[in-house]
Amino acid sequence: MSRFKKPLTWLAVIFVLFFLFTRPAQAAGAVNGAFDGILHGADQLAIFLGKVLA
Repeated sequence: MSRFKKPLTWLAVIFVLFFLFTRPAQAAGAVNGAFDGILHGADQLAIFLGKVLA
């Protein structure tokens, strides 16, 4: 499996750069969506821990 890891990583990097340069508005939307998801998850985790520890 390790012999496939490096080429797949490079392929992913090339795809991200291609997406960034050919569709910057959609790339920004994807990044914003990812951050929104992370923030929402963190908020939900904080609510859960607040209820468990209260």
